[in-house]
Amino acid sequence: MLPAERKRRIVELVTGKDGQSVEALAEDLGFSKATIRRDLQELEERGRIERSHGGAVPVTSVGHEQAYGQKEVQNLKEKRAIAERAIEEITDGEVVFFDAGTTTMQVATQAPKDGSMLAVTNSPRLAVELGKEENDVKLTGGTLRRRTRSLVGPTAESFLERTNFDLLFLGANAIDHETGLTTPNEEEARVKELMVERASRVVLVADASKIGERSFVSFARLDDVDLFVTAGGIPAEAREWFEAAEVPVVEARS
Repeated sequence: MLPAERKRRIVELVTGKDGQSVEALAEDLGFSKATIRRDLQELEERGRIERSHGGAVPVTSVGHEQAYGQKEVQNLKEKRAIAERAIEEITDGEVVFFDAGTTTMQVATQAPKDGSMLAVTNSPRLAVELGKEENDVKLTGGTLRRRTRSLVGPTAESFLERTNFDLLFLGANAIDHETGLTTPNEEEARVKELMVERASRVVLVADASKIGERSFVSFARLDDVDLFVTAGGIPAEAREWFEAAEVPVVEARS
């Protein structure tokens, strides 16, 4: 294998698997770890990958989307703290929509299971959690996106166009003062946009790692949010964005 081909394959493996260790790359490609490390150094200098401890991860881009399993274990302490505070917003008798996602999964885990609310979601995983004990749960229907385990497409959109919710727990891949709330996938963006339109109150739940980032498709403005519950150290600049949009910010302590 020529050096150029080897480097191309490294980028493919790192991107396709959302990160690879030096050891795994050396084994897959049949080259020494020293050779792989030199290649990674060069590829990072060219902006093709980003070095990580013991390996490499895909270069950050607006189109990059991590798999559900990866996000599930990231910033878990912060997500649990966010959920503990977020569920205080639920009132008995409400229709509550839970957006698909790993932070909203933590909200669903801690949400009441005594039948005091009607839960709605576009996530089969969240539906199972929300349906424990006494709760009634409705699913939007639609096509399952394997990467995020969320339901999207015309069926989900049709459901959302004819329903209304008292409260929405909303997730986002990225939050920025200019682009608002964004996500990598157009179908998911449309479903999220409809959730926001149909909810009387929108509670954004996202840890601080999402702040200042941008993804491919915008689905809401900052002033579409009624409350932002976060954790992990929100920058002062970001607080100013939300203050300008007249959105209260609550930083949960993890």
